[in-house]
Amino acid sequence: MKKKNLTVLFVIIFLVSCNGLSQSKKTTEPKSYSVEKTDEEWKNELPKMSYLVLRKAETEYPFTGKYNNHKAKGTYTCAGCNTPLYESENKYDSECGWPSFDRAVESNIEYDVDYKLGYARTELKCNKCGGHLGHVFNDGPKETTGKRHCINSAALNFIPNE
Repeated sequence: MKKKNLTVLFVIIFLVSCNGLSQSKKTTEPKSYSVEKTDEEWKNELPKMSYLVLRKAETEYPFTGKYNNHKAKGTYTCAGCNTPLYESENKYDSECGWPSFDRAVESNIEYDVDYKLGYARTELKCNKCGGHLGHVFNDGPKETTGKRHCINSAALNFIPNE
């Protein structure tokens, strides 16, 4: 009986010790952006879905976004701060349900790591306001970059070419 209790105690100690620093939350300072507003300001200025996508990193339902099948020529900008993010010439139909681009205006995009689904994904953000845009995957057109920037329409505005 005592041996069984010692075994149980050992297992409990072992399991508790496995919760080390690698599993603890990081307490780094939030990054500052050139466009900063309070959460209340963002909520009041953005349409509801844009607020949820850009500020809360939610995702719109597939095949529902206004830019999914959009074919006009021009520039896609951040819906939060109007920073140019994507050119229409780099948009393609990936049939995934969200606007897809094989490249971005790199100087205006920030790459981050997102673990919300339990594994690492590369998150795309506007580097001027920190707004969540979507994710990048390695299943894009092989003849160009091989990348698929899967972007929420609610994170975008569009400026047509004149």
